Amino acid sequence: MTGRGAAVLLVAVATTASLIVSAPATNDDPALPPPAPAAAPAAPPPPPPTADEVAARIESVIVLIDAGHGWTGVAGTGVVLTADGSVLTNHHVVSGALDIRAVSPATGLIYDVDVLGYDRDRDIAVLGLGAAHDLPVATLADAPPAIGAPVTAFGNADGGGVVVAAPGTVVAHGRDVVVRDSGDGSRHRLTGMLQTDAAIRPGDSGGPLVDAYGAVVGINTAGAVGPDDAEGPGAAQSASETTPEAYAVPIADALAVVDQVRSGVSTDSVHVGPTPLLGINVTTARGGGTSRGAEILWVSYGTPAYRAGLESGDVVVAFDGSPVTSTADLEDHLSRRAPGDRVRIDWRDESGSLHTADLVLDSGPVR
Repeated sequence: MTGRGAAVLLVAVATTASLIVSAPATNDDPALPPPAPAAAPAAPPPPPPTADEVAARIESVIVLIDAGHGWTGVAGTGVVLTADGSVLTNHHVVSGALDIRAVSPATGLIYDVDVLGYDRDRDIAVLGLGAAHDLPVATLADAPPAIGAPVTAFGNADGGGVVVAAPGTVVAHGRDVVVRDSGDGSRHRLTGMLQTDAAIRPGDSGGPLVDAYGAVVGINTAGAVGPDDAEGPGAAQSASETTPEAYAVPIADALAVVDQVRSGVSTDSVHVGPTPLLGINVTTARGGGTSRGAEILWVSYGTPAYRAGLESGDVVVAFDGSPVTSTADLEDHLSRRAPGDRVRIDWRDESGSLHTADLVLDSGPVR
């Protein structure tokens, strides 16, 4: 036998003459190894911190984001990943922003923000805080929480400029949900989400969802008001809802975007660095039941597309020689480019005539 406090066995050996009983083995017998030490009992896990202690920790490792869009702005939240100011937030928080600022709720320090990269499909953006140093950083969870585990969402609820906690529990893993952006009304599908019943509100987007110990398990992204009329990422619950419904990007998925951004290499979905500007707003053109390109809704004055002669109603059909059959195709091509790149655009006007132009991409806001 092995393990704790194993007893010494007495071994009986039978002979034809008599029964000889061996003496108990001792540690003094050089022929025998010493007994194994008893295993120490496992230390119990530390008790979880109080809700106030978790809130104090989280307040020091997040920033409140103000993304300016000219006369308007979008409030959001970010999670500090590195001492020199790398921050995680949602793509929809900074999409279209002309000026982005972040403030630490713990210190009151205000930072200019650069967008280092983003993934539209997973709704994740990586930011850099200008002149940041020696910042406290968030603790990240090693594994997703179990269904039913307690969690708390933290963020800049309703853009009030203070950190608000929304406790809840994990409802499901791997959920897919269609959300609508409250800014432009566009809809898109988020996949593999962590569902909770935390009552998140507008402004919580990009903030941390944490476990009972304050480790970040996800990035708060969307709250629903109904199956068909959700107000979009970070939307508040309607008064008629009895059980809040919220979704967060699992932290492992968010960190995969961070790793891609740090690699410095753009992919079809992850754009790294400043955003290139073509200067058109498009929708997928359809005809005969199939998509046939990216139809231009409008062209911004003074942009590369404007200077090249593209107009509303034109349909972009190729980008640098590669076919464009939809808005997604055009976005994928642009995600791999940078401001200053020279590209060739092919398009058809409303009469069906084909045109081609070479142009140089400008720098613009996050798309």
